[in-house]
Amino acid sequence: MNLEPSPPLTRAQESRVAIERLYITMRHLFNRGFYKPSGVSGEEIRQALLTLRPEIYGSVGDAQRVELDGLVYVMDRLPKGIEACRVITLASREGFENSHFPVLVPSKRRRNCYRIDADQMVIEVTNGRSEIYDILTHLTFMFMEADKIRRNARQDRDSKSREWQKLEAIVKAGGTVKDEDRELALTYLSSILGRTFEETQRAYARFEETGSANSGLFQVVYGLGNVSMGELRGENIDREINFTPMLRERIGQHLYGERWATRIKKYIWENGLQDRPIHIVSANPHSVMNCLYATMAVGNSVEHDDLYDLALKLSQPEQKLLRQQVQNYALDNGLHNLPDAAGTNLLVQLIDTAKIDPSKLPAEISHKAGIMREKQPLILVMDYAFGEQAFETLDELLKPYERDGQTYSLSVASISIMGKAGILTGEKGDLMIPTSHIFEGTADNYPLDNDFCTKDFVGTGLDAYEGAMITVLGTSLQNKDILSYFKNSSWKAVGLEMEGAHYQKAIQSHVRIRRSIPSDVKVRYAYYASDNPLLTGATLASGSLGSLGVKPTYLITLKCLEKILCD
Repeated sequence: MNLEPSPPLTRAQESRVAIERLYITMRHLFNRGFYKPSGVSGEEIRQALLTLRPEIYGSVGDAQRVELDGLVYVMDRLPKGIEACRVITLASREGFENSHFPVLVPSKRRRNCYRIDADQMVIEVTNGRSEIYDILTHLTFMFMEADKIRRNARQDRDSKSREWQKLEAIVKAGGTVKDEDRELALTYLSSILGRTFEETQRAYARFEETGSANSGLFQVVYGLGNVSMGELRGENIDREINFTPMLRERIGQHLYGERWATRIKKYIWENGLQDRPIHIVSANPHSVMNCLYATMAVGNSVEHDDLYDLALKLSQPEQKLLRQQVQNYALDNGLHNLPDAAGTNLLVQLIDTAKIDPSKLPAEISHKAGIMREKQPLILVMDYAFGEQAFETLDELLKPYERDGQTYSLSVASISIMGKAGILTGEKGDLMIPTSHIFEGTADNYPLDNDFCTKDFVGTGLDAYEGAMITVLGTSLQNKDILSYFKNSSWKAVGLEMEGAHYQKAIQSHVRIRRSIPSDVKVRYAYYASDNPLLTGATLASGSLGSLGVKPTYLITLKCLEKILCD
């Protein structure tokens, strides 16, 4: 009997297998409690990453050229000084906040980290498994680039190259160079990185942009290469990644989400706000506050054409006093700030619209004064969650509140989820309106009746696309093959993000199964495009949106408020 050979896997299928292998391996290592990145387990993660070749990590598969845009992206999301550490420990909230160790917070991730000594860094994980996968993926990439640096910095006889000796002298002298010597130093560095002088110079400038949250390109390259060299010398100083027993015990238990949600509900009841219709909004807290209060707060003291122009001014780093002026006004007119105390790193704002004069709202916010006075909606703004944390926090928030032996359900009238996502059809700054969430790597699909549609955004000057959204296990694990499959197949996906399916899972379980919130609750999802991973040079690693993100952020916020203040 002749059997035809099985057809080879497509790149998209190979990539999906690689992602599955990555997560199975990471979960196994987490349960085990430790691993060595250069050991057998670490090598398995590396090979899966090389098979996948994610767009965000660019030339990770090149044996000589160090991927600079990917390195900038990763170092912005890891703590300052981690490049010089050979022992990295992932821990839950275990008391380090009360220690003498200074808190290190990456510029692009809300996570507390602590430098214990010259060799060890502790990273606090309170956002669930998504955060663990995110960190391990970044660390794997970082170690792979470190080994490239080591190979480029050594000569045939295993001695240090002249360029490495020059870099070592710069770092040991403080890591800074005079303006007149910088181009010479970057020339040495470009040789070690296997990149052109122009590419190295551009990476140096990008590291300088977030200089307070990273060590600078010279120190990062030297730290990575030096630790890799130390491991190769066989001095029993292998790189290690550890997971504390407390973290392994607590993960998935909703400890942080429960404390966070209980505090919010307690505050609502203590302030007599429990009978108001509650509108939950997952968004940038500053955009909601600025939309409602900024125009009233600044009056004619700041010249501006419209709310978008004022928002752009408020987003400038030097406008700290102006932002404080808006916040002080808001606090006097119905805004309640609830900084995080539970470990979620999610700020919450409660906005009592009964304290807002409808006649003073900016012209950009459509509203019905009669409805505002009659219903007096309470707006609960929660900062962006991270991956699986979205389910933990919203699930706990929607649970009934137990008080004095009684159980009370929240009067949830609407849930609005806005945020940034990768777009598959369109450009940076465009909008995506999901009709469903497809959870990558699982059979879980979440159709939804979205109260937003593309018609809501006609005439705004921005293109809007409607269709399925992919909730991915990690944005750093996506390549063009997988994303093209989701875009071009019958899925017809328009974008990808990390929280949608988790939010919808919580909403559906409370509406359809547990019945703890009304069945007619309005659900709204809208995203703006922070990147297009299918376009070369348009991935997240290419840099942030900057001022380009102001209009779509505020446009979606205004549409959310319009729905709340008109229904």
